[in-house]
Amino acid sequence: RLLRWMLVIGPLTMALATASAWASGFMTDPLLTVPNVLGTGTTLPGDAVPIPCPAPEDFSKPLALAEAVDIALCNNPQIKVAWANIKVQAGAVGEARAAYLPTLSITLNALRTHTAYPGSAIPSTTVNGDTVYGTFSWRLFDFGGREANLKSANSLLLAALANHDAVLQKTLNDVIQAYFDAVTKHSAWRAKEQDEAVAKQTLAIAKRREAGGAATTNDTLQATTAYARAALDSNRAWGDDHKALAVLAYTMGVPTQIQWVLADDLNDQGKLGSKDLAAWLLAAQKHHPAIIAARAQWQAAQSKVEVIRSEDLPTVDLTANHYQNGYPGQGLSAMQTRVSTVGVMLTIPIFDGFAHAYKVRGAQAQAEQSEAELQDTEHNIRMTVVEAYADARSALHNLESSETLLQAAQAALASSQRRYAMGAASILEILNAQTALVTAKQERIQSLADWRSARLRLLANAGLLGRTSVRH
Repeated sequence: RLLRWMLVIGPLTMALATASAWASGFMTDPLLTVPNVLGTGTTLPGDAVPIPCPAPEDFSKPLALAEAVDIALCNNPQIKVAWANIKVQAGAVGEARAAYLPTLSITLNALRTHTAYPGSAIPSTTVNGDTVYGTFSWRLFDFGGREANLKSANSLLLAALANHDAVLQKTLNDVIQAYFDAVTKHSAWRAKEQDEAVAKQTLAIAKRREAGGAATTNDTLQATTAYARAALDSNRAWGDDHKALAVLAYTMGVPTQIQWVLADDLNDQGKLGSKDLAAWLLAAQKHHPAIIAARAQWQAAQSKVEVIRSEDLPTVDLTANHYQNGYPGQGLSAMQTRVSTVGVMLTIPIFDGFAHAYKVRGAQAQAEQSEAELQDTEHNIRMTVVEAYADARSALHNLESSETLLQAAQAALASSQRRYAMGAASILEILNAQTALVTAKQERIQSLADWRSARLRLLANAGLLGRTSVRH
């Protein structure tokens, strides 16, 4: 018998648990307003998988750009605010959809009513009982108010989704700029260190030549001055390097006191592509989330005008009420009563002191403001795309020139050092060659950083940058 009961109760318990879980999920979002992105996560353009959060933070090894991007996308507070705003707007869509459904409310009261008759021979009475009030209401018809309100809510949800994508693109742009600025500053510091080492070597050669009578004291003094200047420049570059690392840490949302180094992420791989400026501008117009968000805000503002206009038009509602043992706001009935009413209510606004006219005018002004903001957003995005495209083309052309300059400067310094050691060159020649090499190294580093940064910023400004593009 016990086994029989277990066979009956076991499946029944599982069925009840399953039904409870389903009901819980259904009641969480019965009108299906939550976007899929809240469950699956955000996938950037060109990526196959959503952003992995939390991102691993292993600072014991050199930090690559892709890792910095992942950390920033998971830690940025503006992204979290935009993500929460999607949930807020999804709730607003639910409220707008709920306006098409009926409402039902029930009020239960347990009352004790005592009635006394002072100055009269009539005895006091006490009545104990319960009251039940039930109300049913269902709007059957209006002049487009609910539809316009739903359109406005849907547009605002679309704007929230697009704004979240826009914040992601802005974060990508910010961390890319901060990363390559840090890489540039670090590479410049290393170049200054090498320059300091070369200047120290040159000073040693000058001292040996002076000691052997092959050079004058003036050569040693000039070499000493060059070495001191190189050491000063190296110290300044060290400060710039640590400052850039602190800015990058702030952009990534990690503590600035963490000790870490950057990976050697400077290379000349990648191409600008065959798109001309017009194609990039068209891509930004279609895909940039900031433009999509501004456009959705404008559409929501237009729908809001229709919502406010409909408030001054008639509505038709179906109502039903049930009252047991009394009415709301009254005492308990001395006798048991049951009253039920069913009716159709027509509401016609007559006059509100011209308040509605001014509300419509204000909504129209907000729609005009949203349209102007859309135009301003489009103008700003186009400007950033034009600048990024010009920077990318310029940086691409500078790559080859900077490589040629670096090779020539290295060869010139090596030649000058050999000639000076043999007494065939002056100290000024070797110092000039040394300065030219430092400049060439800085130009090469800057060209590489400018190229990678400009190419990725162009994608970001067009709204097309994803984690896959950062890794290539």
